[in-house]
Amino acid sequence: MSRLKRIADWFDERLQIGGAVKEAMGHRVPRSSASWWYVFGSAALTIFGVQVVTGILLALVYVPSAAEAWNSLQHLNHDVTLGWYLRAVHGWGSDFMVAVVLIHFCQVFLFGAYKFPRQLTWIIGVFLLLMTLGMAFTGQVMRFDQDAYWGLGIGAAITGRAPFIGAQAVHMLLGGPIIAGATLSRFFALHVFVIPGLLIALVGLHLLMVLKLGINEWPMPGRIVRKATYEKEYHELVAKDGVPFVPGAIWKDMFFSAAIIVAIMVCAAYFGPFGPTGYPDPTIVQTIPKPDFFFLWLYAMLALLPPEMETAALLIGPVIVIGFLVLLPFLSGEGEKSWRRRPVAVVTLLLVAVSLATFTKLATFSPWSPIMDAWSGDPLPVSLLNGLSPLQRQGALVFQDKQCHNCHEIGGSGGKRGPDLTRVALKMTHDQLVRQVIQGGGNMPAYGKNLNPAEVTALVSFLDTLHPAGRPRARDASQSALQPPPPAGDASH
Repeated sequence: MSRLKRIADWFDERLQIGGAVKEAMGHRVPRSSASWWYVFGSAALTIFGVQVVTGILLALVYVPSAAEAWNSLQHLNHDVTLGWYLRAVHGWGSDFMVAVVLIHFCQVFLFGAYKFPRQLTWIIGVFLLLMTLGMAFTGQVMRFDQDAYWGLGIGAAITGRAPFIGAQAVHMLLGGPIIAGATLSRFFALHVFVIPGLLIALVGLHLLMVLKLGINEWPMPGRIVRKATYEKEYHELVAKDGVPFVPGAIWKDMFFSAAIIVAIMVCAAYFGPFGPTGYPDPTIVQTIPKPDFFFLWLYAMLALLPPEMETAALLIGPVIVIGFLVLLPFLSGEGEKSWRRRPVAVVTLLLVAVSLATFTKLATFSPWSPIMDAWSGDPLPVSLLNGLSPLQRQGALVFQDKQCHNCHEIGGSGGKRGPDLTRVALKMTHDQLVRQVIQGGGNMPAYGKNLNPAEVTALVSFLDTLHPAGRPRARDASQSALQPPPPAGDASH
């Protein structure tokens, strides 16, 4: 023991952190806060540590390449000793981390811990929750299977709806106009470097503020928060009825964290890793790409909402919710903390919880698209094929072979997930059709990697014929303006 002490003293003389560690371990907390209700923050930090360790080990084998990511996960599952279990621990750790962070967030809200003087602590917690969800989403993309590909396509389509910056945001997110090799590299950087780095910085700041401002006391009815007197009253409470964090409160945190780790390991051993499912193929539109558990409510919402409401729900809803959470400590920074005297807060939390649970349940049987009952084998109307050139007929075959008919209706037959293409040549020019097929847009995935140039040319040539007889197809007005005027004396001048 004396040798260990000499080694510890040697390091402390050079690092000068012993005093800070002792202060953190010995800081006093209200005795009422040494409760099982206060263990979720420590548990979330412990799970994050597990995610960092398992993530580093996975990164030693994982290949962040669109061509090799799926194969590297198969290699981990079947060829690397306990590779499947490592993936399972990392995957289930993600689920548990989201759940524990959400519970901690709700507990802080119910206990009024966002009130003075902990406003900034709450705001940092909001961004920690968002970063946790970001880690979960980018982690699903790392599987780069059929669910991940289509989930990423849906995410890009949502991003593309943002006014003014939608196209630029999608380009930055995907590393180009389509999902390709650069896409996975960017999400790998987000998942492994950017988001974890932000999480570590925010967690450090969050813990610093907890140490400086103290742990929120148990919310007693009638104990009113007033800016003028709260800090004095809190310090008097800690001096009178406080205990050192170590060992007074830490044993409950350690016990609960250990139980969570055991639960993750048991779930990993029993249920195994998540995916990968089928190899990513944008032509298989019946894939029904269900996201991981914590995003199922969003999946159900998109499946059940009328199309005209999707953009408002996706772009306006999150801004309102995040804005409300950030402004909450300034709108209600004083007053009662006890949930027993804050019925509006309790009812709000219950409504949100019931709504999310209901949508999550609906997601287990909600279709990806409300109408998705077409079949690519249904023939195109013969009237559309009469008089077509060989190239245009070849385009009609591409339309059938690539299952475009599953999503798009032509001449009264076909799917209704995408727009009706019966008169598409009246709405889009030849160049716009080429760009839409290759790059995608809206809810349509990009087919640039799944169609060769000849197939694209044939398909667009066929789409150019889809307009009523006697009505010219759409033209680019800017190109028409650049054409030279007719020669002098021409009767059409």
